[in-house]
Amino acid sequence: MSNRLNRVNFLIPIQNRIQLVEDKMREQPDGHHPDLFMALEHLLSSGGKRVRPAVALLTGGMYGADPDRLVILGAAIELLHTATLVHDDLIDGALFRRGIATLNASWSPAATVLTGDYVFARAAKMAAETDSVEVMQLFADTLATIVSGELTQMFTSRGLISREDYYQRIYAKTASMFELATAASAVLSPVDEGTVRVAKQMGNDIGMAFQIVDDVLDFTGEQATVGKPVASDLRQGLVTLPAIYYSEAHPSDPELSALLNSQYYSEERLDRVVREIRKSGAIEQSMDEARHYINSALESLRLQPECTERFALEELAQYIVERSL
Repeated sequence: MSNRLNRVNFLIPIQNRIQLVEDKMREQPDGHHPDLFMALEHLLSSGGKRVRPAVALLTGGMYGADPDRLVILGAAIELLHTATLVHDDLIDGALFRRGIATLNASWSPAATVLTGDYVFARAAKMAAETDSVEVMQLFADTLATIVSGELTQMFTSRGLISREDYYQRIYAKTASMFELATAASAVLSPVDEGTVRVAKQMGNDIGMAFQIVDDVLDFTGEQATVGKPVASDLRQGLVTLPAIYYSEAHPSDPELSALLNSQYYSEERLDRVVREIRKSGAIEQSMDEARHYINSALESLRLQPECTERFALEELAQYIVERSL
């Protein structure tokens, strides 16, 4: 995990359980190909922040879930997230993630796909170990949402300037996983269905904000910091919120239109569009939208019982919109 995240106070109540999540993810069943274990170790050691299992552990702790089942759930969710990254990197042709070589940088596409499938299977097995059919249903629904969203991105979203498409895309890509973390941990807790619904919406709000901030950092960060080229989505013809705000204010910009229609692509043209987006106020507008989602999550949290985990979740929510500062 990043050094900065280790210093954030919201991890203090769950430090020991986060380590148990790490240990659970690294369990090695007998009889499986040794290269799978090497690949999984490589994936898990590449610097992931473990924000999703942290959300699950804190939400379940706030609601009184069994700690052992929460550790299993946290491991399942992080493995699901890891598996999606394996396939995403292959689809995108990415050779590095967080500055570390991806699997597909050295393995064949077939071997990479099979490794991703293996991690999906490990995640599903762990989700089943929670002994909750409802958690398994949530898990399966989330996986279906992620896959459907990826296909939509491949076949529909490229070159499209649409708020509706963007919100659907980031829900499928990111918010659905945070929704799983909060809803499933609530399901494992002694709470009523109304509380589960509140938890689910809270996860949605946190996840939407998390992805919007990521999309802002894609324009404002440096490659060494974000672990990928600046404006990587725009390079692929994918329009994120800063570019949407910019396009709404400058609907006739020929440079942006040319980029999105794969006409006359050049680094100089991309650099100019990025500079214009940075100067336009679109970054600030996008951050305001992320804060709107976080404020909604905080309102839900303030209705929950006061406890260490609730306060830690509030700090986590604030951290999400402060990552770019």
